[in-house]
This record gives sequence, structure tokens and C-alpha cells, in this order.
Amino acid sequence: MPAPWYEGHISRIEKVTAATWRFWVAMPEGQCLDFRAGQFVTMDLPIHERKVKRWRSYSIASPPHQNRELEFCIVRLEGGAASQYFFEEVEVGTPIRFRGPSGKFVLPEPVDRDLVFICTGTGVAPFRSMLTDLHHHRKAHRRIHLIFGTRYAEGILYRDEFEQLLRELPDFRYSVALSREPDLQPETFPFPVRRGYVHPWYLQEYASPRPDIDFYLCGWRNMIDEALDHLSVRLGYEKTQIHFELYG
Repeated sequence: MPAPWYEGHISRIEKVTAATWRFWVAMPEGQCLDFRAGQFVTMDLPIHERKVKRWRSYSIASPPHQNRELEFCIVRLEGGAASQYFFEEVEVGTPIRFRGPSGKFVLPEPVDRDLVFICTGTGVAPFRSMLTDLHHHRKAHRRIHLIFGTRYAEGILYRDEFEQLLRELPDFRYSVALSREPDLQPETFPFPVRRGYVHPWYLQEYASPRPDIDFYLCGWRNMIDEALDHLSVRLGYEKTQIHFELYG
């Protein structure tokens, strides 16, 4: 049975960087969305006559207990019809029609394996939902390593929250790769930072395949394809240990 459609509206907007904004969508009055951390919704945007060209899917960045107002972290793509709509037309109060939740990019219950989250840019959204959910409900888990990549330090999304989780969430690690930061000073960060891409982090730290670890990948196709090749072909992990959510 397909997920139902909801008639929500934009309740808040936060401009994180010039190209990445946070949008909150309020549920219709008296309603909430029952979802699992890592799932997404499909929005029906007024950007085309054909509905298949109007639909865009976005991971829910907020945790499941915040189910009356959903957060989405959206990046602007040059020439993208949805990007133009969100960044040039949407304002607080704009109606948003969407359906969901959808997707199987969720954590096992219970979390009985070590987890490595690998993402770039707004691909961090489902992991922010997962980690906040684990922390909020004090769910039992094993070691978790979030490896995040972006171009510049200003683009480290949810930095304050992940720094707080380093202090409060047991067995949580956070590593950041900055591909274009011109004056990188790793000693100024309270977590490991290096210049480059996300791949060297896991290639070095998880070079010996283990049966008790799962990898979760989220980002654009190029990053996902490269990570899949590294993990399954080069390092020899089983395909059942690798889960991914593809953007674009």
C-alpha cells in the first residue's frame, strides 16, 4: 500500500551556506509522521506539468520523535528545477505536498554490530537522524564512526551537534575530510580532520575485513560507486555488510 499524501507547509528556513539551506516542513494540524531514522519523503513540487518530473525525494534529517515538524537539508544544484524552487521561491508558509515515509536505509534493531557511516554534503542527513535517535532514546549500540566529507570547513553540517555527541554518545567517533580548504589547521578542530576525500579514512582504518561491522553510505553516485568498489572489491567486505542511499 503506497504511503499517504500530506499537505504541509514550510515553517522555518535556515541558510547554512550560500548553497546549503535547512528547511522545516510542518505536518498538517493534528497530524504526525511515523517514520524510522534514515527514511525519506517524496515531495510533489510545482515545477513541471508531469508528476514524475515534479517528484523529488529528500531524506528526513530530524529524528523520529520530532514527528510534527520535519527537517530537510537541501543543496542548491545549478540548473536544477527543484533547487530553483526551494532557493528562489519557497518562503515560510509555502505549502508542501509530500508522501512518506519510504526507504529501507535504516539501522537494525537492536544495533548489534559496529557501524561506519560514510557521507558527503547533505548525505549526512539520514545519519544525523539516526544518531540523534540513538542518543535521545539511549538505545544500546556498539561502536559508531561517522566519516563526513565536504569542500570547506564552513560546510561541516551539524558540526555543533556532532561535537556534542562526541561528549555524550558512548563509543561515537567523528572524522572529517575537507577537499578544498585552503588553510587547513587540524589542531584547531576537536575531532580528526584531514585534507582530501572520505575514502582514505576507511581504507586505512578498516583494511582488514571483519564480519561484525556494517557500512552505511549516503551521497552522490560518484562517491557511492567508488566506496562500493573499495569496500567490496579492494577490501573484500561482503555485499550484505554494505548499505547505501543514492542521491541523484
